Amino acid sequence: MTSNHTDCHYCLQSLRGRKYALREENAYCVTCYDSLFANPCEECKQPIECDSKDLAYKGHHWHEKCFKCAKCSRSLVEKPFAAKDEVLLCTECYSDEYSSKCFHCQKTIMPGSRKMEFKGSSWHESCFVCQYCLQPLGTKPLITKDNENYCVPCFEKQFAHHCYSCKKVITSGGVTYHDQPWHKECFVCAGCKTQLCGQRFISKDDYPYCVDCFSKLYAKKCAACKEPITALGGAKFISFEEHQWHGECFNCAKCSVSLVGQGFLTRQDDVLCHECGSA
Repeated sequence: MTSNHTDCHYCLQSLRGRKYALREENAYCVTCYDSLFANPCEECKQPIECDSKDLAYKGHHWHEKCFKCAKCSRSLVEKPFAAKDEVLLCTECYSDEYSSKCFHCQKTIMPGSRKMEFKGSSWHESCFVCQYCLQPLGTKPLITKDNENYCVPCFEKQFAHHCYSCKKVITSGGVTYHDQPWHKECFVCAGCKTQLCGQRFISKDDYPYCVDCFSKLYAKKCAACKEPITALGGAKFISFEEHQWHGECFNCAKCSVSLVGQGFLTRQDDVLCHECGSA
């Protein structure tokens, strides 16, 4: 530019008919202005003269022709770019170098696009879907099986066990009885309805019973003590004709000697050892 300024503020040479630059209302000839104030270019290290465009980013400066991607050398002027360790990259190169890859499609997740994180892996939002219904999972509850993700309703339809008693889905835990799955809270005594999980029980006609209910309902009574004979835990019992005894109750009705493994005589409903029976 030309002006009516008389002299260069620094070298005092006349500016009449010459180009000059203003700084803080002082006029400088081009040579003095460039030597005093021109910023060095980050790329070529040469001063960015006053007749060149100075592109600045975070305190650094470039010539327009030097403002380019450090990897592919394409110009970044008026284009989106990213910086990594003070190095400028176009979005494509930045994505190839530093962006996450989608676990599903293995393509780059571009900066600025929504990314889903799950179990240490990254996904495009459009790739993070239920394997069965293909609907986006987003932040919905999900279940993973064989590295595939399912929404809860689809997983239940495809894989979940249903309780033999209430027919509802068993989401965790459960009990297996006669090769059938049960909720713990549904696995109860067929008689008194108390929960049997972790308890001793006896099976009858495909139904489980607690020991007390089974004894009351089905166990035979000892001819001596009249208590139920459950045979639980492998306890021995003696049966003769239509009568049964606990092993510890099978004694001579007169002298009380044990008759287990011994010969005995009967008199009405009593059993006697040979000595007492012969007396």
